[in-house]
Amino acid sequence: MPDHVSLSAEQLYKRCDHQDLPFLTTETLEPFNGFFGQERAVEAMSFGVGMQRPGYNMFVMGNPHTGRFSFSMESLKSGAKKESKPSDWCYLNNLSDSRYPVVLELPSGKAGPLKRDIGGLLESIMTELPAAFESPGYQRMNSRIERDFNRRYDQAIDQVERKARECSIAVYRDAGTIGFTPVAAGQAMDEAVFSQLPEEERDTFQKNISMLEEQLNEALAELPKWRREAAQQMKALDRETAQKALAPLFNSLRERYINMPSVVSYLAHIERDLIKNAADLVNDDKPLESKSDQQRSSYLEENYGINLLVDNHKTKGAPVVYEAHPSYENLFGKIEYLSEMGSLQTNYTLIRPGALHRANGGYLVMEAEKLLEQPFVYNALKRALKAHEIRIENPVSEYTGISTISLNPQPVKLKVKVVLVGERDTYYLLQELDHDFEKMFRVVVDFDEDVGRGPSSIRNYARLMKTLSVEEGLAALKREAVARLVEHSSRLAEDQELLSAHIGELVDLLCEADYHRRQRGEALITSDHVERALQAKERRTGRLAQKILDGILNRTVLIDTEGEAVGRSNGLTVLQVGDVAFGTPARITATVNPGNRGIVDIEREVTLGQPIHSKGVLILTGYLGHKYAKDFPLTLSASIALEQSYGYIDGDSASMAEVCTLVSALTGIPISQQYAITGSINQYGEVQAIGGVNEKIEGFFKLCKTRGLTGSQGVVIPRANVRNLMLKREVVEAVSEGQFKVYAVSTVDECMEILMGRNAGVLKADGHFTQRSINAEVVKRLREVAKAKP
Repeated sequence: MPDHVSLSAEQLYKRCDHQDLPFLTTETLEPFNGFFGQERAVEAMSFGVGMQRPGYNMFVMGNPHTGRFSFSMESLKSGAKKESKPSDWCYLNNLSDSRYPVVLELPSGKAGPLKRDIGGLLESIMTELPAAFESPGYQRMNSRIERDFNRRYDQAIDQVERKARECSIAVYRDAGTIGFTPVAAGQAMDEAVFSQLPEEERDTFQKNISMLEEQLNEALAELPKWRREAAQQMKALDRETAQKALAPLFNSLRERYINMPSVVSYLAHIERDLIKNAADLVNDDKPLESKSDQQRSSYLEENYGINLLVDNHKTKGAPVVYEAHPSYENLFGKIEYLSEMGSLQTNYTLIRPGALHRANGGYLVMEAEKLLEQPFVYNALKRALKAHEIRIENPVSEYTGISTISLNPQPVKLKVKVVLVGERDTYYLLQELDHDFEKMFRVVVDFDEDVGRGPSSIRNYARLMKTLSVEEGLAALKREAVARLVEHSSRLAEDQELLSAHIGELVDLLCEADYHRRQRGEALITSDHVERALQAKERRTGRLAQKILDGILNRTVLIDTEGEAVGRSNGLTVLQVGDVAFGTPARITATVNPGNRGIVDIEREVTLGQPIHSKGVLILTGYLGHKYAKDFPLTLSASIALEQSYGYIDGDSASMAEVCTLVSALTGIPISQQYAITGSINQYGEVQAIGGVNEKIEGFFKLCKTRGLTGSQGVVIPRANVRNLMLKREVVEAVSEGQFKVYAVSTVDECMEILMGRNAGVLKADGHFTQRSINAEVVKRLREVAKAKP
């Protein structure tokens, strides 16, 4: 057998010597200010905050648990503190058409005092206006207008009465009507007396009454004009009285807001409308006067009050708003309704702000995936950013065709920087499907998954642990605990030279380690507490892995770890269930017979093999043709299967095991079953790196350990994966004691030599492989199969 040296224990795990750490506990360390290993993201965020131009919204992308959200919020708040406060926003009643409320923009902190001042003004109006209309001067002028009207009326009636007396006819007034009746001996005649009069006298009375009625009509012909003149005089009196009562109140308020033309204009608008409608509010003969003082106050507030939409007086710098549930109403605001007598009523005071209103002049942070889940929201957000205005609309009406009578508030001017936090797939999907996306989100803040592992980054990592332990209320860490966490971070990063930037997982691990510290009543977190936390989590999530292992042990799943077999090998797979990944071996078998079907991937034939797996199998044909069949046609029928697999299979990490198994089936050379193989190959037989190498090795090791380590069992991996090795302590110890082996290979030939215990052979100058080598046997058998008739 060729001499292949297995990897040493030091190559399987890169230790962090706690003696090299310049501290004893994290208590003595300075807190870590900033964001661990995210220099690129910090630079991009700084650019995005500083670039105050339309379209430079930001998309913060990266995997969860990397601290991308807290980074975004802290960075934005830090930058926003240096910016000026944005305007306050109010909605006012449109006194010309209440269906179209108008918006009022005020300097920051001015809307609240204005609302209070307007409230005080309305309270004063409630007192001063009725007092003015109840004053003796108003009552005197009111009585004078009424007397003038009554005098004209009475004079007209008096002329008719004088004429009637001459004709012995009396004039009487009943319920606002005027009538005539004959008189005899100073008394009005009734019907009985009148009917006994001679016919000539009756005719005379009737002619006179008709003449008097005509004269009365002529006398009262000017009555409507007199009424109009009286009404006009009353309106003029009401306006003059209201103006005199309101002028002092409005003048003092106008002087206070003389530097705000929009407020002065609105005050003038209120004053004109109040002067016009003052009588409706205070006169006893008006319908509104049947209401109570509370109802009058509500009337004033609902017509002339201020709906304070956004008040920024407490905001320090620009606002930073996070909207956790970006529904249409939560984002753009809404109009509420009140139910009165079975009907829905609304007005401008029931307009409610959305997150865009609160973030206006600052930053709005949302999770991209949640935003895209909500109907109509994404397109509406794009329209708002393009038009630079916020419209409060009903998004459903344009799709249903059903429109209710509602308000149409004036749009609010919008100046906001939107920050979406999401995964990379979401960013690339939006980039591909929406041509507007790149123009609107020009700044990409990309979060790194890992950080280079060096003395400086390890010190910063330790300071980060200090910061996190303080924030979470945990105990300090001993330096050996920090060293263990550094090693575990490299395992998470799957690279000996890197540290994982997944801060969320680090926080969880610290909290669990602190739990074990409290259970044991110790003061500081040690490496033992960290180890216990890791083991406890593995046990909590290890049910499925144990079930699969039990299936192998009881021979439900056929996997051998001893002996030899032709056309059969142990591949290594990784199963991902939620956030848990574990490795398990899988039997790969191959059969060869004469024919021209080529290499048949059974998994692909039954549609269980996914594209990348199928690609790996197809590469085998290219490899065999290039390696062995340069001067004759490659003709064979072979089948390859991943035995006892009942789900979808993807990935090409089994291709090295498959080619070795195929060679074994073709040549009849047995493969040692004490090895498991993982690795991808190309058409030239070079072995390529694969993922999940630690879990794969540990999965086979666990099976071997359970059955009993023999010292000859091991795993073959690509040499490119050596830097990814951060194996569990028990595996490293077994390798150190010679009970388990890990081989790293660069070519298929190296792998076959380990598995089959024979030289692979080299291609000589004459175009033939070394005699009695594996490759020579392959060429020999391929020639025989090509000549054989199926």
